[in-house]
Amino acid sequence: MNPAPRGEPSRPLIGISMGDPLGIGPEVIVKALADPELRGRARFLIFGLHEVLELAADHAEINPYWWREPYEGLPRVENGVLLADFDEIPWGRTPVQRGPDELAGELSYRFVDEAVRHLRAGSLDALVTGPICKESWLLANHRYPGHTDLLAERFETRRVTMMFVADRLRVALASVHIPLFELRNHFTIGLVHQPIDLLNTALREWFGVEHPNIGVLGLNPHAGEGGMLGDEEMRIIEPAMTMARNTGIRVSGPLPADTAFTPDSLRRYDGIVAMYHDQGLIPVKMAAFDRAVNLTLGLPAIRTSPDHGTAFDIAGKNRANCGSISEAIRLAIDLAIIRRNTRGCLAAGAGERAR
Repeated sequence: MNPAPRGEPSRPLIGISMGDPLGIGPEVIVKALADPELRGRARFLIFGLHEVLELAADHAEINPYWWREPYEGLPRVENGVLLADFDEIPWGRTPVQRGPDELAGELSYRFVDEAVRHLRAGSLDALVTGPICKESWLLANHRYPGHTDLLAERFETRRVTMMFVADRLRVALASVHIPLFELRNHFTIGLVHQPIDLLNTALREWFGVEHPNIGVLGLNPHAGEGGMLGDEEMRIIEPAMTMARNTGIRVSGPLPADTAFTPDSLRRYDGIVAMYHDQGLIPVKMAAFDRAVNLTLGLPAIRTSPDHGTAFDIAGKNRANCGSISEAIRLAIDLAIIRRNTRGCLAAGAGERAR
């Protein structure tokens, strides 16, 4: 592969973990990167299995556009798409074997774990993670509720928040993979304040909103009706909003969740903070199932993913829509370029001050 012309800045290097080999991850990755316009915007390093991607390409009637090398450290990628092939692990599953599986869990975990290791080292400009099966991870003795928890541990930070992006619809979650009945044991002022703070930073630094206006949802029906339907709004959500206002963040709420996502309401806000997983994800997936992106806030690195799971029911049938992972790749590239330009401006400013 030819290097970039002299004087031309290299395009970002985007890592992609293939996800569960038995899910739709391989298919949507193959389809997304088959778009030459998308491939032309960056360099790509896929952590996965060649035989699985090749089968997905064959089903989709796409000629393989990548080259492969056995995964050993981090190969150099000057251009195009390189597959770091974990071929030392015998696969041997047939296309009809779909569902939770210990070996698939071990492989999908290794893809992510190695990709995150290189992301932490600064070898990658951003990471896009393909969908995994949490039950398969558990079968392989990897006890993480999902990517977000693994990333938080690897980057040694507890301040991480899931944010979902679809055009101007931007939703951050106060709680993530917590059983709904358990939420009462975790619901604190800090839990609500964190996504407000991280969302405000993301909107300013990554989405170009100079003075964001953030809407904060209530937990209870009708946002508690002044305490008649629950007092968490008064005891927890409002104090969290006051903390945010004291640092200059513009917040409104608590908002009744059943009306906050109407078009008229959404026009007032640059982002929304939801209190729990489905409160935020149901409207996102209703509005933009095939193009919504999961973005992890709070990391010192960029990580995106599609907003869907492994979809075992359609895996291997060439029926998966690649729209969400295509948008996840585009967003990762955009944010990597923004981060590079921001660092360049900071470095230039430091140089000017040193003169």
